[in-house]
Amino acid sequence: MTEPPPQKTYRIEDLAHRSGTTVRTIRAYQDKDLLPRPQRQGRANLYSDLHLTRLRQITHLLDRGYTLASIRELLDAWDTGRGLSGVLGLATEVEGPWTDEQPTRVTRAELNARFGGTPDDDAVTEALELGVLEPVMDDSDTFLVPSPQELYVAAELHSAGVPLPAIADHLRELRGDIEHIAARFLEFTTQHVFARYLDDPAHRTDAHAAEAASLVRRLRPLARQTVDAELARAMRRFAVRHLRAGLAADNPPQPPEGKRSVELPADVISGVEALVGRERTSAFIALAAERELRARALDNMITSRQPDAVVDQAP
Repeated sequence: MTEPPPQKTYRIEDLAHRSGTTVRTIRAYQDKDLLPRPQRQGRANLYSDLHLTRLRQITHLLDRGYTLASIRELLDAWDTGRGLSGVLGLATEVEGPWTDEQPTRVTRAELNARFGGTPDDDAVTEALELGVLEPVMDDSDTFLVPSPQELYVAAELHSAGVPLPAIADHLRELRGDIEHIAARFLEFTTQHVFARYLDDPAHRTDAHAAEAASLVRRLRPLARQTVDAELARAMRRFAVRHLRAGLAADNPPQPPEGKRSVELPADVISGVEALVGRERTSAFIALAAERELRARALDNMITSRQPDAVVDQAP
């Protein structure tokens, strides 16, 4: 029988060099229980390939935006056998793109041409703050456009006469509304779909994490499809309402032919309701008014009649 090859060991300086980190960082990770303690050999602390692998895992997770606290939980899951690869696969699915759009690049000259031909440094600065544009390293005249569709909408609005500051303000307001919708959709799906993966320790295996990742892929387009459908419905409804309101401003609505509204004392209406019932109140008032008008017309006819000439007859 052949003996296994001796395990490779490193001093802390060598480990820092191979992992691309620093001695100070390694010691900080040890203090936070992110890294196993080294093997003590005489006066030297010796590290193994296990430490090197763990340092590379930590660096990878930090690059993906995880905090040290969340990294510790993931590594604890790995150490207790619950599986790290499945969790990272789920994280990759969640962190992936939620749109089919492909980022493009645009030069400052192209921006000027799209937005009226006049340079506007303030508008560019605001677009960078909003994330509509992103800077490109070592090229101050070129920008990355994460969403070409969003930039296209801004250009179309501007060509229709909307000032750039108004477009930026509108985007800020819209972004707040959209973020609220996204948060509600995530709360909804977490409650009804993903709670079992989060709350039940038995569902934290690699297999269950892969199942949850598959669900993310299936549910990902649903939020956008729902928003598209509801936005189309709401736009049609409110656009028609705005159009009618605009037309009504120029042409005030006329009362329906044959009908006009009048104000009557409340006690009169209550008395009529008590007499004939609420459903017959309008008809009764109309008939009563009509009868009164006809009676007055008859009276006028009588009083306006000229008296016949009186014929004196001799006795």
